[in-house]
Amino acid sequence: METIHYISSELLSIEVVNEIITQGKKLELSEEARLNIEKCRTYLDEKMKSHSDPIYGINTGFGSLYNVKISNENLSKLQENLVKSHACGTGEEVPQEIVKIMLLLKIQSLSYGHSGVQLETVQRLIDFYNNDILPVVYNQGSLGASGDLAPLAHLSLPLLGEGEVNMDGFRQPASKVLEKIGWKPIVLKSKEGLALLNGTQFMSSYGVYVLLKSIKYSYLADVIGAISLEGFDGRIEPFNELIHMVRPHKGQIVTAQRFNQLLEDSEIIAHPKQHVQDPYSFRCIPQVHGATKDTIDYVKKVFRTEINSVTDNPNIFIDSDQIISGGNFHGQPLALTLDFLGIALSELGSISERRTYQLISGLRGLPPFLVANPGLNSGFMIPQYTAASIVSQNKQLCTPASADSIVSSNGQEDHVSMGANAATKALRIIENLERILAIELMNASQAIEFRRPLKSSDFIEMFLKSYREEVPLVEDDRILHYDIENTIAFLNNMQIDETVID
Repeated sequence: METIHYISSELLSIEVVNEIITQGKKLELSEEARLNIEKCRTYLDEKMKSHSDPIYGINTGFGSLYNVKISNENLSKLQENLVKSHACGTGEEVPQEIVKIMLLLKIQSLSYGHSGVQLETVQRLIDFYNNDILPVVYNQGSLGASGDLAPLAHLSLPLLGEGEVNMDGFRQPASKVLEKIGWKPIVLKSKEGLALLNGTQFMSSYGVYVLLKSIKYSYLADVIGAISLEGFDGRIEPFNELIHMVRPHKGQIVTAQRFNQLLEDSEIIAHPKQHVQDPYSFRCIPQVHGATKDTIDYVKKVFRTEINSVTDNPNIFIDSDQIISGGNFHGQPLALTLDFLGIALSELGSISERRTYQLISGLRGLPPFLVANPGLNSGFMIPQYTAASIVSQNKQLCTPASADSIVSSNGQEDHVSMGANAATKALRIIENLERILAIELMNASQAIEFRRPLKSSDFIEMFLKSYREEVPLVEDDRILHYDIENTIAFLNNMQIDETVID
């Protein structure tokens, strides 16, 4: 029996989105959503029968062409032209996992009954989602205001039997897929093209995807940092709760508590230390990792609001008998938070690379570059170079996109958020963080072997045992590229219990 998620006005959280995606739930409109959509469409149809004055985007042109009146007999053609003309995306294909989230969030936004779409249009989007018919969307072309116009145009093209989709493992024309299944292209009515194209679902979907990975890798940064602390023979005192209760940032407290749990009953951490203090990259883990946790919590709140919002234009309000043109498509809230998230994730990578550097430096009884026969073997010398290079790239990617703007549409759209660029940058940063943490794990797991016969905690020993099944100990030089890639795969494949993360 298939599990179903009913689209409704019930709050859609980041966690619920993850549950829908990972559990392969099918989508279905609730009766509430169905009624909202039908009532709004009926209202708009009745309004257009008697209303001759221009209403932006419904019987006018778009952008700076807002003052061009369109006759009633051309309203459907106007919407079709809008979708086709705005499909100007370029660059790389958006990952299919993100396209699937785009479909979900667009369906959710259209279900509130303020967008004027036909029920069959929303149902076709649901059919695409449920049958894994994923439109080909490109990652360049959106200014993050007027909505994500170009990406959402590509998302919408298959409704018309245009564009391309990924289905059954390969890319193919949408027209052939519709013909094969026996679906007719949707004939758009007034306002529908604008409802589909205006919106923040490109930015939102990237943000949700990056947030989900951020939660996981924030946790794994703690686990890997704890292994590094053991390998470096670090001290537990900086994680004492007394320190953190007098500077009680939530993320800092959570990080310190987690390290105490991760290292409980460790022989290595309990072993007498020769040194009084550790470098900042170890001693300040609660402060640095904790600040990233607090950032993630803030960004989650912003995105929770966004994915439960109506973000097209104009908005239709049946009860007050008004159709109001505004700017809910403007991505400024997302642009700022995506930039913030990117910086926070980059810092996790920055401090991780510093720990890697300390581990290979021949300190505290560890051999230079973590091999028993340095000189003949270069050991872990060059993975640190790789991590340093990636860290530097992340610093460059952290230049805020939201500080930029550019004029478009003959000056009518004269301030834009650049949130789409912030979104695609954030994805690159989290992917880079995966690689940096993988390199730290390689080094930390190697370093801890030089502390034998002492053992770490049961949890860390179990974690390392699983890791060693994928990446063996390095005794003599070998091609470490494969170790890095296998470590990335190991981390990617890990399923983290959400209750543990919380």
